[in-house]
Amino acid sequence: MLEETRLQRIRTLLTTLNQISTEQLAQDLGVSRETVRRDVIKLEGMGVLRRVHGGVVSTDPAPEPPLSVRNAVRAREKQQIARAAVQQLSAGQTLFIDAGSTTSILAEALVSMPSMTVITNSLTVATTLAGTAASGLKPDHEVILLGGQMDSSAQATIGAGTVSEIARYRADVALLSPVGIHSEAGASCFAQDEAAVAAAMARHARDTLILADHSKVGISSRIIYAGISEVDMLITDTAAVQQQDLGALQQALEVVLA
Repeated sequence: MLEETRLQRIRTLLTTLNQISTEQLAQDLGVSRETVRRDVIKLEGMGVLRRVHGGVVSTDPAPEPPLSVRNAVRAREKQQIARAAVQQLSAGQTLFIDAGSTTSILAEALVSMPSMTVITNSLTVATTLAGTAASGLKPDHEVILLGGQMDSSAQATIGAGTVSEIARYRADVALLSPVGIHSEAGASCFAQDEAAVAAAMARHARDTLILADHSKVGISSRIIYAGISEVDMLITDTAAVQQQDLGALQQALEVVLA
């Protein structure tokens, strides 16, 4: 991988995660720790990041990239996570699903499940699960799209109106896709509006399932929306076994490796 490509990839990862370990960077880029160290020094000189013990943190408070960009990152792992999540569900349940790249893929896996009630702020999730009507098939799910302000980047509704609507419902399961999941901090994301929606869904669901690929394990972003005691299950991919925080997470809650 060319240096320019690596530097751009590191910047993209920091935009999404806000902080990342040296080990994660080496694994993601497929290069040695020494190569990562040289790249990090160069980016630090440009003011893009700051080196900390074991990794780097972003100096740029930019939000996550658009959903269309995130959907293309680790798609195979997210598909595996989505299939494992479906196996935790039962026909006839009521689900909260927030907006995110992993939950967008989850919606595709849920199409084959019978008779679910899905309450979501994600236009992608709602369209996927209600869209069978366009092909001449009768939709099998009741889909409730929450109102609120439109966030075009996330393809979702957000704001006080969305949070207020969530409080009207009770769900069996909340399926949430964070920026990070940490054994001490819990589930977190970068944006206040997204955190408020996820927190409300977790609060009004019987069980909370976190869907997070291995790059998010051991990561804590800006805003905590569910403490670790409020999370019932983490579903991640098998590469998470290489993350230092996985053992502590397995002690704190049920972890499924997809």
